[in-house]
Amino acid sequence: MAKYDYDLFVIGAGSGGVRAARLAALSGAKVMVAEEHRVGGTCVIRGCVPKKLMVYASEFSHSFETARGFGWTIDNPRFDWPRFLAEKDKEIARLSGIYVRNLENAGAELVHGKARLIDAHTVEVEGHDRVTAGKILIATGGRPWMPKALKGVEHAISSNEAFHLTELPKRIVIAGGGYIAVEFACIFNGLGVETHLVHRGPNILRGFDDDIRTHVTEEMGRRGVRVILSTQHDAIEKTATGLVSRFTGGHHCESDVVMFALGREPCTDDLGLDAAGVKLDEKGAVVVDEFSRSSVKNIWAVGDVTNRINLTPVAIREGHAFADTEFNDKPTSFDHEMVASAVFSQPPVGTVGLSEADARHKYGKIDIYMTRLRPMKTAFAGEDERCLMKLVVDAESQKVVGCHVVGPDSAEMIQMAAIALKMGVTKQQWDSTCAVHPTLAEELVTLREKYLPPGLGQAA
Repeated sequence: MAKYDYDLFVIGAGSGGVRAARLAALSGAKVMVAEEHRVGGTCVIRGCVPKKLMVYASEFSHSFETARGFGWTIDNPRFDWPRFLAEKDKEIARLSGIYVRNLENAGAELVHGKARLIDAHTVEVEGHDRVTAGKILIATGGRPWMPKALKGVEHAISSNEAFHLTELPKRIVIAGGGYIAVEFACIFNGLGVETHLVHRGPNILRGFDDDIRTHVTEEMGRRGVRVILSTQHDAIEKTATGLVSRFTGGHHCESDVVMFALGREPCTDDLGLDAAGVKLDEKGAVVVDEFSRSSVKNIWAVGDVTNRINLTPVAIREGHAFADTEFNDKPTSFDHEMVASAVFSQPPVGTVGLSEADARHKYGKIDIYMTRLRPMKTAFAGEDERCLMKLVVDAESQKVVGCHVVGPDSAEMIQMAAIALKMGVTKQQWDSTCAVHPTLAEELVTLREKYLPPGLGQAA
């Protein structure tokens, strides 16, 4: 008789959990997956996918204006928010169904309900019997953090609710300076909403290269987003005409919706992790080693619940590595270095590797190659949009250690650049690449002159 009911029990059916469960089940393991909400997790249900659909929808307003410059007549384009929501929900349901079928086809058993650990090998799911498992994987993801002590916070929404607003607001205040806040500010602005982005720090997109941060702020302002820095909410008041955001310093702003995007926190509460002896860090994330194993030898965790790199492709790779290690006899750990990422702002950002500041701290002497230019498409239409491209190079080895792009198709460009940086490409090898003309991407492989900050000149 088997010692446990299941070989693997996965808590959470998001991208990381589903990948791990499928591969384990395909190896012949007996697998159960518990999901409290809809299958697909943050990415499919309330994150990457619906948000990217909203980005696409919001970009058309700018595209219409560009089209006029190419001779098109665009008469009275209108946006139907309820129709978009209905189509978006249909697509999310389709994708969630694919996740369910993939689990079932692999032979994994799916149950719906809140799962809690009773001990290191026993799991209780609401509405179901307790079961035991030889191995347990925590893949519960994260959720938006809300400032619960703020007066009037009950009148605000998080990014979760932004996907389900019954009406498109005329005015919105978005609090936060990370990629989620920036993306939603661009989305609502593109849909014709009067948009204010309020951030307590001196600049948005903390952790990104400083030139990128400044450039995105300027371009957002050019497109109509009002970016307000170095302030934050003191209170939110509901009035007869909307909501009043009161900020530090005494000024205020009226809107129809206030949205907080101040970061995310791991979903680890009420999982019974303490009963199993699983160690958490000061932010509530599961502490794991390079193989995603927790402090308890038969319990692992992948994805945002570990608060390593909170990106869907990373969660998938972590889940894959776990399954290979534990069920396919192929010890594998995911390398978290040189992971590319994108911000689907308008214009979008693509980045991989080190910022200039981080590279100087790590290597000391570095070379910078940077350009700002007007893309052919929008320049022809008479627009003043600017792109930014930047390479960060270790001066001694000439290895390219950072690549940063702001402009159309930057996410697509950075995916390819990431391959080169992951392989340790040098600037000389980078330069040997022949450009594709005419493209925006060719500017990346024709950066030859080292960048000197204004005022230094060649004397530097």
